[in-house]
Amino acid sequence: MNDPSVTGGASPGQDDAVSDRARRLASIPSFQRIDAFLNESDYARRHLMPGACDFTLGNPHQMPAERYVRTLRDALTPQHDQWFAYQTNGKASREAAAESLHRLLAVPFRSEDIYLTTGGFAAIALALKTVADPGDEVIYSLPPWFLYEPLVLEAGLVPVKVKIDTMTFDLDLGAIEAAITERTRVVIVNSPNNPTGRIYPPELLRRLADLLEAASARIGRRIYLVSDEPYNRIVFDGLRFHSPAEFYPHTLLAYSYGKTHLSPGERVGYLALPPTIPHRDEMSHAITALQVAMGWVYPNGLLQHALPELEEFSIDVSQLQRRRDRLADALGSMGYRVRLPEGTFYLYIPTPIPDDEAFTASLARRDVFVLPASCSKPRASSGCPSLRTRT
Repeated sequence: MNDPSVTGGASPGQDDAVSDRARRLASIPSFQRIDAFLNESDYARRHLMPGACDFTLGNPHQMPAERYVRTLRDALTPQHDQWFAYQTNGKASREAAAESLHRLLAVPFRSEDIYLTTGGFAAIALALKTVADPGDEVIYSLPPWFLYEPLVLEAGLVPVKVKIDTMTFDLDLGAIEAAITERTRVVIVNSPNNPTGRIYPPELLRRLADLLEAASARIGRRIYLVSDEPYNRIVFDGLRFHSPAEFYPHTLLAYSYGKTHLSPGERVGYLALPPTIPHRDEMSHAITALQVAMGWVYPNGLLQHALPELEEFSIDVSQLQRRRDRLADALGSMGYRVRLPEGTFYLYIPTPIPDDEAFTASLARRDVFVLPASCSKPRASSGCPSLRTRT
């Protein structure tokens, strides 16, 4: 028997063409808005036309870097007859990823702590299904990356949404604590944050770790933290990124190379477990089973062969910072309230009229395309109408 709190209704009837879970996924308001924006709007019809200014998604606006192309080209040349055989968690790729993560965070990740995935999407889904059962609750903050809700619901979990501190763009720890129940299993943290660009400071992450430790003891079950970090190398102004994994041992870290190389169509990433995480062996067996059962969510062989060299370079972050500054200065001179992002590709800006979708449409009529914040959260909880612009 289906649990209506998980599936959103009764079981499908005899003549229904799709499952109740699929129907609920397709009916998510934010998902419907982003689908309409990407496929039915002026943006969908005109963003590739000459003269259009596209500030929407994290897609490239220039030809790929020659080193990136050369790395993939070199990886395409087979070195033995198993070069294009089934690939799982390749040893060389895991070693390169672990060494890079160790340098970034000063946490002694090992190669066996890395589980390669088809991008960050799969890493987040893998983390959720590793530690949570259907009906468990997952807390995340608004405004979110707009695909958290579909990933949570597809796993049979219950999304619980809380607001951020709108003055600082920091996590609202009081709101997170108030949202925790006996069914809470996961809290998702995204830093550097998409769309606000905020990097959460160490003291905030320490307080979050203490909060989750105390709450886990109170409810009698472990609350896990899923740290979504695709932008952890895209940091501005000499700041240092800190991961929740440095402060809370029960953290599962999701990473994607699509941002580091501005190549989101090449799906490669990983899920990492800190070496301090309890029950690591049991979790490892569960993760490798899920990697197969979820549809062989390992990266393609070509990308695994290329990954050790991909770890050695990235896009030009200083150029991206200059573009951020130029756009922020221009918008500020027009009267927009701009808070400089500390990382990511985005500016998160209040709109001058209450309806952010109407304002976005007015820009689109002038061939300037931005993403309304309503695409990533329910309109009822939107608060200050905002838009996201890619720098």
